[in-house]
Amino acid sequence: MPHRIEITLKDQVRDPRGERIKREIEHFLHLEVAEVRTIDVYTVDAALTAEQLEAAAAGPFCDPVIQEYSIDQAAAKDFDYVIEVGFRPGVTDNVGRTAAEAIGYLIGKPLAAGEAVYTSVQYLLKGALSEADAKKIATGLLCNTLIQRYQIVDAATFAAQGGIAAFVPKVSGETKAAVNEIELEVSDEELMRISRDGVLALTLDEMKIIQAHYRDPEVRKVRAEVGLGARPTDVELEALAQTWSEHCKHKIFSADVEYVDENGNKEEIKSLFKSFIQRTTADVRKALGEKDYCLSVFKDNAGVIRFNDDWSLVFKVETHNSPSALDPYGGALTGIVGVNRDPFGTGMGAKLIFNTDVFCFADPFYDKELPSRLLHPRRIYEGVVEGVEHGGNKSGIPTVNGSLVFDERFAGKPLVFCGTAGIMPAKIQGEPSHEKKILPGDVIVMTGGRIGKDGIHGATFSSEELNENSPVSAVQIGDPITQKRMFDFLIRARDKRLYRFITDNGAGGLSSSIGEMSEECGGCKLDLALAPLKYPGLNPWEILISEAQERMSLAIPPACLDEFLAMAKRFGVEATVLGTFTDSGVFHILYGDKTVAYLPLSFMHAGLPPMRIPARWEPPKNAEPKLEPAADYTGDLNALLSSLNICSKESVVRRYDHEVQGGSVVKPFTGVANDGPSDAAVHRPILDSFEAVVVGHGIVPRYSDIDAYHMAANAIDEGLRNYVAVGGSLDLVAGLDNFCWCDPVLSERTPDGPYKMAQLVRANKALYDYCLAFSLPLISGKDSMKNDFYDGNVKISIPPTLLFSVIGKMEDARKAVTMDVKRPGDLVYLLGATADELGGSEYYALKGAVGNHVPKVDAQAALATYSGYHAALEQGLVASCHDLSDGGLAVAAAESAFAGGFGVAIDLCQVPFKGDKAGRSDAVLLFSESASRLLVTVRPEKAASFEACLKGTTFAKIGEVSVDPIVTMEGINGGIVVSADLDQLKESWQSPLREL
Repeated sequence: MPHRIEITLKDQVRDPRGERIKREIEHFLHLEVAEVRTIDVYTVDAALTAEQLEAAAAGPFCDPVIQEYSIDQAAAKDFDYVIEVGFRPGVTDNVGRTAAEAIGYLIGKPLAAGEAVYTSVQYLLKGALSEADAKKIATGLLCNTLIQRYQIVDAATFAAQGGIAAFVPKVSGETKAAVNEIELEVSDEELMRISRDGVLALTLDEMKIIQAHYRDPEVRKVRAEVGLGARPTDVELEALAQTWSEHCKHKIFSADVEYVDENGNKEEIKSLFKSFIQRTTADVRKALGEKDYCLSVFKDNAGVIRFNDDWSLVFKVETHNSPSALDPYGGALTGIVGVNRDPFGTGMGAKLIFNTDVFCFADPFYDKELPSRLLHPRRIYEGVVEGVEHGGNKSGIPTVNGSLVFDERFAGKPLVFCGTAGIMPAKIQGEPSHEKKILPGDVIVMTGGRIGKDGIHGATFSSEELNENSPVSAVQIGDPITQKRMFDFLIRARDKRLYRFITDNGAGGLSSSIGEMSEECGGCKLDLALAPLKYPGLNPWEILISEAQERMSLAIPPACLDEFLAMAKRFGVEATVLGTFTDSGVFHILYGDKTVAYLPLSFMHAGLPPMRIPARWEPPKNAEPKLEPAADYTGDLNALLSSLNICSKESVVRRYDHEVQGGSVVKPFTGVANDGPSDAAVHRPILDSFEAVVVGHGIVPRYSDIDAYHMAANAIDEGLRNYVAVGGSLDLVAGLDNFCWCDPVLSERTPDGPYKMAQLVRANKALYDYCLAFSLPLISGKDSMKNDFYDGNVKISIPPTLLFSVIGKMEDARKAVTMDVKRPGDLVYLLGATADELGGSEYYALKGAVGNHVPKVDAQAALATYSGYHAALEQGLVASCHDLSDGGLAVAAAESAFAGGFGVAIDLCQVPFKGDKAGRSDAVLLFSESASRLLVTVRPEKAASFEACLKGTTFAKIGEVSVDPIVTMEGINGGIVVSADLDQLKESWQSPLREL
């Protein structure tokens, strides 16, 4: 019989976990609870003596200073309801596995086969609650029913059954797997019902293409030969839906677009991806010639560039928006561990060196009524932050860069961008590491976690707007510990060349990973019955498309299989043979000895014609506010520093480990107290070298309210100038684009689709124009195109958003520059010109306006500035540098000052201005967000050399660093228009999110 060891806190010790659960019950579920206490439970299913159980309970399971234990005796007391939550049978239980290993060390031998330890947590609730309330707490907050089970016991039942007996898990009967055929010879309405009810996200045209395929006499003949009927199986229909989903197929970016500009000029665009993104990189690489450092772009899980002769640099940024809207913690955790697998599954596999995270939320203090299906922005905020924290920190990967963006429209769907970089040897056993292949006869092997119902329909669900019927089962459940163990094993298998090809099991699960790998060699034959499951009862189609996490698919030469499987066993990693790769031209799926899918690869991957999408551009006309001149803008500066898009995000950033692996040079915060906001990160991936990776990003969705072209241009410029500011080289730098858009396809629900599509076209045009001008090759990217919420009454669409990430090299990390002023007497320079460009600015947002004069990027002027600045940095002439972005000069100066602990005095008369002088005012000079500007401080004795580096560019000396802890700014008419002490400014900046 299994034994139960229960661990409780001593009576005088606070229970922070219980207190947090109490707060969340009251905040999120609006239920009053008097008290919540928690108990950790270890169910030991092993043949142990009483002495061994006692040793385990008193030793590794219990901290004797603050905890007590009981063995086979209920510890719960003084409660109204107790809810016990544990994992379902078959689900990975990392704490249980570690507990079993600890017992093995205690008794001197590992537990026998079939013996194990299982963990659960009891939540003791005290208060005037009903059984329905307890169930609401269990299912709404404590338990993810896809992977966990729960039991609710009231105090009376607990007493009557003697406590322990009340918590014997109830095991349901096993469901027998089944394969169904789908009748497609039905009406159009019925075809759409099949798509809708099945969460297939297939349009009527797509359903009819599938219908026509199965009508083909030749197709029917071939199917009969393998024992299949004329109708598609559910396995085939699900596989096609995943493969053809917007999430996997990128149908909007591949579409034929008819773009009409504001003057009525028409342009036919064959694929935005090919016409702008792919063409950008091709043209930049051509211009680079022999200096081309791109190794692998747009054909693998991540982009690869040369780092040096011995190492290659890998980078990818993904989105996990839809899952995070339904389950913020699980969705975001999966976002970070999922993107970890992209660089790891690129080429022959990369060692992961850092993460980056960018989150877009609605105001966490949102106080308006929300549609019933939407979670409150604060719950999303807290869940996403915690999910990415747990996924990143537990994986041993530092988080070095990121940002938070706030806009009320992100209440419809948050944006969760997670990125990961890695390095891999340029060659492994003499072969380029970024290249891989599959040969017919190679063995299909899946490693890592087991398959469950979590993540079913993840790809198709993410290809639709969020609505009241969106399934929680679409959210994958990440397990960073299992994934880390798998990575450690696979890196060693890579170095031994035990596999020929590796890829991530991400969107679409085995359907996508094996489907895409089959294209490499021309076919596959895979048996789903061999796949390891978290629990019994999954149907074959669920096994095929489940996006259950921490899994990689590999092609292994038969001669290497035994050694690979033996190594996996030594590392404690599950590795399962599922079939073989072939050259049959067919995606052939079995369940046991029965064929359940037989899809020609030509139809599966190329059977879908491109969409045709109209795009019509009409520039919006926003009200232009009239700003009355003021004698003092100190209040406005403090208000801007307190705005959500500018204020300190330290309460979030400090939760992420940026020191693990020991390579972090310029960290997320810098300055005399390490609390000033860094512009970009500098990271040394090879610790016996000073060569560094620099990573930054730009994101300005609010500019889309004026023109998405300039939104994209500013995102690119912001990413590059953040990168340049800390010391990134223009000689080896690459970009990565992540488009997150509201639905741009014309429909009854989206009558403004042509306008939104025109916004997308314009953003892509800017991507090409500016990346070409900056010589920035695009190495990878991702799009997420259905970021809307609609419940039949209310529609909420996100602002069109481009996250532009910049990654590259710094030859010597010792030359890195941070944003904090360094010493009194240093001279303050502003590089770049300011214009009357307050449109879309944080200052206008403070005044409740949008405006029309959006910042416009002059690429040639910007490039000249960045080149001159980098030359000065290389010569050691720069003391500090901070980019000007949200809030303009006033905010940048305040941040640099309070980060360094010294004041600055600035004369606005000296600020270089371009454009009509009528637009020159103190407010414009203080708060305009004109692009391509850097605020630099320089030692007086180095000023002449610094100015020589910037010759031919627009720059000016505008002030001086002072010993007095005050920021002062003299207006164009001579008076002081800003005067604030550093403590006041820093408090304004730090206070808004301090307690979250």
